[in-house]
Amino acid sequence: MDAAMLLTSSVSSSLLTSTEAKMAARASSCLVFSQGTCFSIRKAASFRPILLARRFSTDFTEGCLGSGSKRRARGPAMAAKKAAEGEKQDEGRYKHTVDLPKTTFGLRANAVVREPEIQKMWEDNQVFKRMVDGNTGGNFVLHDGPPYANGNLHMGHALNKILKDIINRYKLLQNYKVHFVPGWDCHGLPIELKVLQSMDKDARKELTPLRLREKAAKFAKETVNIQMKSFKRYGVWADWSNPYLTLSPEYEAAQIEVFSQMAMQGYIYRGRKPVHWSPSSRTALAEAELEYPEGHVSTSIYAIFKIISAPPASYGLLEEFLSDLCLAIWTTTPWTIPANAAVAVNPKLLYGVAEVHSILKDTAVLSKEKQANLKRALESGQTKPFVIVASELVSMLESKWGVKLVVKKTFHGSALENCRYLHPVNGKECPVVLGGDYITTQSGTGLVHTAPGHGQEDYATGLKYGLPILSPVDDEGKFTEEAGQFSGLDVLGSGNAAVVKYLDEQLSLILEEPYKHKYPYDWRTKKPTIFRATEQWFASVDGFRQTAMDAINEVNWIPAQAVNRIIAMTSSRSDWCISRQRTWGVPIPVFYHVHSKEPLITVETIAHIKAIVSNKGSDAWWYMSTEELLPHKYRNKASDYQKGTDTMDVWFDSGSSWAAVLGKRDGLSFPADLYLEGTDQHRGWFQSSLLTSIASTGKAPYSCVITHGFVLDEKGLKMSKSLGNVVDPEIVITGGKNTKNEPAYGADVLRLWVSSVDYAGDVMIGPQILRQMSDIYRKLRGTLRFLLSNLHDWKIVSAVSYSDLPKIDKYALFQLQNIVNAIRDSYENCQFYKIFQIIQRFAIVDLSNFYLDVAKDRLYVGGTSSYTRRSCQTVLAAHLLSIVRVIAPILPHLAEDVWQNLPFDYVKEDGSVAKFVFELKWPGVDENWLAMPADDVDFWRIILELRSEVNKVLENARTGKLIGSSLEAKVYLHASDGATATRLQEMCTAINDADALHRILITSQVEIFSSLDDEMVTSTPYSGRYTDKRTGEIWIGVTQASGTKCERCWNYSPQVGSFVEHPTLCARCFSVIDVQPLPAAAGFS
Repeated sequence: MDAAMLLTSSVSSSLLTSTEAKMAARASSCLVFSQGTCFSIRKAASFRPILLARRFSTDFTEGCLGSGSKRRARGPAMAAKKAAEGEKQDEGRYKHTVDLPKTTFGLRANAVVREPEIQKMWEDNQVFKRMVDGNTGGNFVLHDGPPYANGNLHMGHALNKILKDIINRYKLLQNYKVHFVPGWDCHGLPIELKVLQSMDKDARKELTPLRLREKAAKFAKETVNIQMKSFKRYGVWADWSNPYLTLSPEYEAAQIEVFSQMAMQGYIYRGRKPVHWSPSSRTALAEAELEYPEGHVSTSIYAIFKIISAPPASYGLLEEFLSDLCLAIWTTTPWTIPANAAVAVNPKLLYGVAEVHSILKDTAVLSKEKQANLKRALESGQTKPFVIVASELVSMLESKWGVKLVVKKTFHGSALENCRYLHPVNGKECPVVLGGDYITTQSGTGLVHTAPGHGQEDYATGLKYGLPILSPVDDEGKFTEEAGQFSGLDVLGSGNAAVVKYLDEQLSLILEEPYKHKYPYDWRTKKPTIFRATEQWFASVDGFRQTAMDAINEVNWIPAQAVNRIIAMTSSRSDWCISRQRTWGVPIPVFYHVHSKEPLITVETIAHIKAIVSNKGSDAWWYMSTEELLPHKYRNKASDYQKGTDTMDVWFDSGSSWAAVLGKRDGLSFPADLYLEGTDQHRGWFQSSLLTSIASTGKAPYSCVITHGFVLDEKGLKMSKSLGNVVDPEIVITGGKNTKNEPAYGADVLRLWVSSVDYAGDVMIGPQILRQMSDIYRKLRGTLRFLLSNLHDWKIVSAVSYSDLPKIDKYALFQLQNIVNAIRDSYENCQFYKIFQIIQRFAIVDLSNFYLDVAKDRLYVGGTSSYTRRSCQTVLAAHLLSIVRVIAPILPHLAEDVWQNLPFDYVKEDGSVAKFVFELKWPGVDENWLAMPADDVDFWRIILELRSEVNKVLENARTGKLIGSSLEAKVYLHASDGATATRLQEMCTAINDADALHRILITSQVEIFSSLDDEMVTSTPYSGRYTDKRTGEIWIGVTQASGTKCERCWNYSPQVGSFVEHPTLCARCFSVIDVQPLPAAAGFS
């Protein structure tokens, strides 16, 4: 039976029922986690608790194994048991003198009921607001990255918000005025799609932009309320009554102001350039809206373009080959061939003119059909054809094409500039141009088919040479009439195949093959995207890139390596396409001339629209006329203009939160002290916030950025419904339909898991890990329950001054202060997994295994008001008051539950009683506790290690049936080192009973041998040895204790029988009874 069952004694009465007495009597030591079992759950799927077979320790925590062994110090409880069972009256006469634990604090959390009660208490008493208002330190602003308001929360949301709450609550304890405004991202395509999916086909046809926006806003607000309820259930404190929503008029107005500042500085422009386009969503996408799933297969082709001329500078180099000379290109997007405007080469690479000899016999890699295609393409003329390819790739191409390539001449790519070739589709002349380092010999031919309307590098090269930016593809991803014979075909389907077929028919196709690679998909529709040149609005990142790079280096990035990722993404990113062709969003506040299509965008026009949006919301853009939207000075020209239909990228929405929230709300400040989001936000919110802030203010919006990884299942796999491995935070907290497989753990167990993981990388969670967290939580709760229950009669005025404490108590406080300091440092560094490890090792293992184990004797039978009991209670109170505060940021419900069951009033510095745990501040540093001499600290280390070795010998003696409990034993020690022997002897004769060595070893007697001979060794039935560099060897012997067992404390003593009135008591218990007379009912008849 669990030792913590001792604590089930009556709250209102010291009497035990028969059942309670049996449970208390059987309370036993248990197997506990060893120190080595503290862990950080990153690879916890393989974790198994390591059990330390130590029968003689006592752990008052839930979940301990029932013990078949004898108890070390069970006398008081056993006496109570016998009395309750109605045995002889004299055998229970001392039970009233035993101070058994008492508390109203439940052993089980009952989190499903208790946590909501605690949260309601916090809310009813406005505890968060009161703490913030009452704190006198500086402001702390953790700016919340807005989750998307389009569905229920997942475990990633829980990880994120709980991490933020842990930090905020710690800062509260550190006396900061914590400001945390929760936010939601409410615009964009996902919400628009949700609305459209909820409507039938006929209803969608009748849907106006305003009606769609109305439905989208309603959906977003409903989702916000659902998600907010979940966040609150996680125990997250925030300004829930005043969240920021990107759809609110004041937010939209601030966003338009950011747009205005960037536009007026020349960072916003309209241009036709290739962007990621989603045919499935019919809108442009930003890089942050893409994903690159594994397994995409494209159709790749090798094709030849006929050279028709060479410039004078290289004519002599190529003259002999010109009649049959072709450029060989490779592409994974054949559908872009109609938009070809040039072929690019790398001026630094070596190229060769290779004569194509007959198809090799060993071409098993090619099908007969492909061999036929190849033969037609390469042997179409009367003479052997020549192809230009990169020299390094000749052997690879020979193998792939199944031909023999004989290099006739080599030269650098620069020699090919301005050669002319025939376009393979329309027959027009096109140039060979010089590209950049993007042209390599890692794949392909070393020559790149260039379509400026369908690629970033192609576009840049096209600008350099003034090439036409062709993009004969419409919004749906179909060829336009500009593509001629391919018009109306889907470029990612039939259109792609049609282009390949045409090239084959024109003898331009060398080889067609599948190519597996990463390809951008729309993260919302999960369908492939294309690069397509369209008229869009862009933010010119080049205009402020260096300022952004400089600002990045001024920010504190956690983990430190995260700075490399944001630098890489910022330094290499192209201009930001900020326009979207959707309805649900903030409008780009621009008018266009009806005839010239020139945009009208001035300080006055944007300011006027901002004022309207601030008052009416962005819906005004759709229901107000152009005349009403234009400022007064343009009203007379209103008929010449029409309002635009583009909306802003949702990353511009959320990326403007620093202006809409930090710059507008009372108590908040710019820049924020901290941003904390997932690692994917380096290309998302971290970056969009940085770019808008740098462009507008020249400053980064944050001083520190923390990133966390993704949440995976216990096997390290991504969670998905198809795999059935999704862990729902709501089910973790409240339980599922099958309570056996999905028990209700409560929010604190989920929060404990968050603290246990090293969030710098991906983290894992699953049923096994949650069971481990629950077990650790129960053990911690049991430890706190032990502390509470043994302080039931203690008051602050009962405290013993530090100078008067026994040595063991001073050592306990020394350890406690070091633990608190270590936990504080880990909070400061946001290394919560270290806190989890420290708490698990100290509060659950070390404290229970040693101090609390030893303390029970003086707590239960040392005498209610005795010096030793009060000194122990002083130390217990110090531990309770410290532990409850250091765990409060992680386990706020547990900490508050403890506080609400505190058996004494805790008075704050202002003289008022602390009603809630967060009214306390972080535990102060007591230098006295740390002043213990290093030599004494090291000696206590030796004592603890010696104690472990003694326990092993005691266990052997118990197994050999020499003894039952450890109190039936006498321990002999011999130290080879004289100084050690002296100190051990001093402990045996300690004036303070708490420091007595036999109390620390929980045996009845300890004797120190000054010398050791063979006879002593051989006559001692059980022995062992302990060795340390400082002490040398210490011999350990165990025999039966001398004397008779004391009825009250079960220690053996020769003095039992010496007291006429109490012949069954030892001297210590007699002195206690002499001070505490027995009740009349308990006397002899």
